[in-house]
Amino acid sequence: MTAEPQEIRKGRKYDQVLDGAREVFLMEGFEGASVDDIARAAGVSKATLYSYFPDKRLLFLEVVRSECRRHADNAMAEIRSSGPPAEVLGRAARRKIAFYTSDFGLRMFRVFVAESARFPDVGRAFYKSGPEMGRAQMMEYLGQAMERGELQIEDLALAADQFHELCRADLFYRAILSVTESFTPEECDRVADGAVATFLARYGT
Repeated sequence: MTAEPQEIRKGRKYDQVLDGAREVFLMEGFEGASVDDIARAAGVSKATLYSYFPDKRLLFLEVVRSECRRHADNAMAEIRSSGPPAEVLGRAARRKIAFYTSDFGLRMFRVFVAESARFPDVGRAFYKSGPEMGRAQMMEYLGQAMERGELQIEDLALAADQFHELCRADLFYRAILSVTESFTPEECDRVADGAVATFLARYGT
């Protein structure tokens, strides 16, 4: 799978191939993932795999995009719900923290960061489908809250980024650096509540 990326062909076993690739890439990284392993995990033949993704990097990029979209949709579902900012942002913070500190979330982050140095398009795809999408969705919610008079913000993009970073305080870095393997609900609530309180102290009305 070394040819230049081609257009993705979707079909009956597309999701099956993607699920198998996700499993192998998250375990082995890009370089360690073999076509044989991916085909075996997906339960398809190599010929079927090649028919969907003639280039391994194209397959990896699609895994990046699909996982980022799925996470963004799950995390941002909370900000589409009704309620005052303290409640909505509190739910969003807990969803973000749960993902950041999960085994799956940590594996995904490590793989994408490790491969982005060798494959800049992987880093760009990860940013565009993940952080950039999450920022846009958060900005949309914050703008709506401003229209309702619930928040007062001059720079929506900066405010969205700040909330994101507040949710990563302490726990994410201990997790990503393998300092701590798991966290109690109380530890996660402490960071989530602190993130919301700090954010509202700056932008609340």
